[in-house]
Amino acid sequence: MSTRDWILHVDLDQFIAAVELLRRPELRGRPVVVGGSGDPTQPRTVAATATYEARAHGVHSGMPLRTALRLCPDAVFLPTDPPAYEAASERVMATLRAFPMEVEVWGWDEAFVGARTDAPEALAAGIRRAVLAETELSCSVGIGDNKHQAKLASGFAKPAGVFRLTGENWAEVMHHRPTDALWGIGARTSRKLAALGLRTVAELAAADPAELARHFGPTNGPWYH
Repeated sequence: MSTRDWILHVDLDQFIAAVELLRRPELRGRPVVVGGSGDPTQPRTVAATATYEARAHGVHSGMPLRTALRLCPDAVFLPTDPPAYEAASERVMATLRAFPMEVEVWGWDEAFVGARTDAPEALAAGIRRAVLAETELSCSVGIGDNKHQAKLASGFAKPAGVFRLTGENWAEVMHHRPTDALWGIGARTSRKLAALGLRTVAELAAADPAELARHFGPTNGPWYH
């Protein structure tokens, strides 16, 4: 393989929950929900994150804690601790910056990386090993020709894996999926697309950009295409 530019998306696995589990290893393997003051009976408080064991019960970030308690009454609820997450994130990003590549931080738990290499999977595996060794945190790495592909690829890599999504395998991996599988298309836009007969990524890719612009505006319409 020739040397070329790649975009990688580094996404920490269940980051906030993982930081909490480092401090409370006795909770490993149990459903844990982090949010608010940690009291699931308080109104208007939502989950910041949940471990995979809690997610198996339908709990997800942004869900009211009362709903999470109803779905998973055996879960352990913990309060959020932003300073701890900030400190852990800084250690991760410092680890990434030690590599000979460009790093663009997108929040506590994710960053895009630009690198010129002939072995992107080897680089991704090296990133995963370094982050784990330096911080005890697991991450997934997506490889793409651009940010959109890399971001989607890291989702396919979870948990603790590496996945490549490029122009070469885009149709095979994405065309059969619903339009909201794309980064930046939510449930509301997906419903509007479906009303136009565009339910899959393949159908959206075949759509007329001018027609999309008529329905979604001159910027968003062609961008969806």
